[in-house]
Amino acid sequence: MAHLSPAVNLIWAVLTTMFESFLVYHLWSFDRFKCLRWNHGPHSGTFKRVMTYSYLTSIPFIAIYAMGFSIIKYSYGFTVIPGMGIMPTPYELWRDSAQSAILPLYLCLSVGWALEMVTHLEELCFWLFLIRSSSAKQDWFRSLYFKIWATGSIVAVIYMPLVTVFTREDPYKCEAYTFLAGSLGSFSLTIWFLPILWTFPTFLESLKQADVDTNTMVRLTKFHELNCIRVFFRFLFTVPLVILGIDGVRPHQHINDNMCVCYLLGMISVIGCIVSSGITLMIFFPRSIKAEMANMEAARELRRFPQSNTFGKDPINVQRGDQHVSAYKLPPYETVALGHSIQKLTIEDMSDEENTKYGQYEMSPSLSLQPNRRTKDGHVKMGAAFTLTDAALSKHNTVMRKSNINHLVYNWRSPLGKDSHYFCCCGWALIGGSRS
Repeated sequence: MAHLSPAVNLIWAVLTTMFESFLVYHLWSFDRFKCLRWNHGPHSGTFKRVMTYSYLTSIPFIAIYAMGFSIIKYSYGFTVIPGMGIMPTPYELWRDSAQSAILPLYLCLSVGWALEMVTHLEELCFWLFLIRSSSAKQDWFRSLYFKIWATGSIVAVIYMPLVTVFTREDPYKCEAYTFLAGSLGSFSLTIWFLPILWTFPTFLESLKQADVDTNTMVRLTKFHELNCIRVFFRFLFTVPLVILGIDGVRPHQHINDNMCVCYLLGMISVIGCIVSSGITLMIFFPRSIKAEMANMEAARELRRFPQSNTFGKDPINVQRGDQHVSAYKLPPYETVALGHSIQKLTIEDMSDEENTKYGQYEMSPSLSLQPNRRTKDGHVKMGAAFTLTDAALSKHNTVMRKSNINHLVYNWRSPLGKDSHYFCCCGWALIGGSRS
């Protein structure tokens, strides 16, 4: 941003800093930063680490770039240039220390932009694979789309910094070519998302016809709506920078020399960048308010019953003398801890008279009955009803229907969140590693 005004640089810096603050708050609310651990659960494989850290480091690089130029710009302010009037002080009048910071700041922009393209290219390739999948057993890691993602990611990470380095002699040209290379890559990915938006309603309808469970339909419908909004803002992010980049590499810059148009395009692009990145954050790390409420309720019950509700013991039934009595009643909503998908109901709750939700013909296929059983100490433990885990329900749906719908559809949560099973269900062990 060597030719943009200090105010535009400040807007970039403020918005990126605000987004970083929201990112920290969201990840804390999501799982208390557990998703950032190198070994986070049994499925923390190479692929998940690449996706997680590439996404989470892209915006900080852009924030460093914006804050660096904002500090330099406001340090030198404006200068009267004969024949042009009052203009932001050109880089030729900066001190050597400030001029030496130009290339590192542009490298931060190019690296952050390359990592951003890595994450969006993965999303694009995965959804193209899933929508065009003709078999329920097709493996994502063995598909052509995965190879395209791997190759494209390597190219993006290499060519973006190289463009910046090769044009470093002239900061204006360096900025123009960096904007052009990055915006064309991101613009191309955004264009390729349009076929997915166009075919996704038909895809959802086919899932509905195949009697896919409601939870899966809700998740995919929410993703489709968020993706539509995100694609719109990604156009706001990429199109202005494409215009500035193309005009900047030409011998005569008509748009970049127009302060009003140039500054307006710079502000529109950062708004599109931050909003689309915020939506991406919610897609990659989807919070479950229902699960968070369940966790808080479980924590309160642990404080109320510290002796009976301990690790390894059943929180529903505790032994008092020779009988098993109820320690407390579950709240009316599902109390499921993060990482667990089991809901326990007593047999009495299954009565047709008391709870018509689970009538004779309305029993959910995801419910599994556990009979009464005698424990080792001779006591009888009452039966209960469990909901199947997401993985078991997916297997049930796939096996029972014998459809061509890929099993990854049933388990989709997020491209890289800890509740996302679509990666771990692909048989990463077949290609020599562990991942999720």
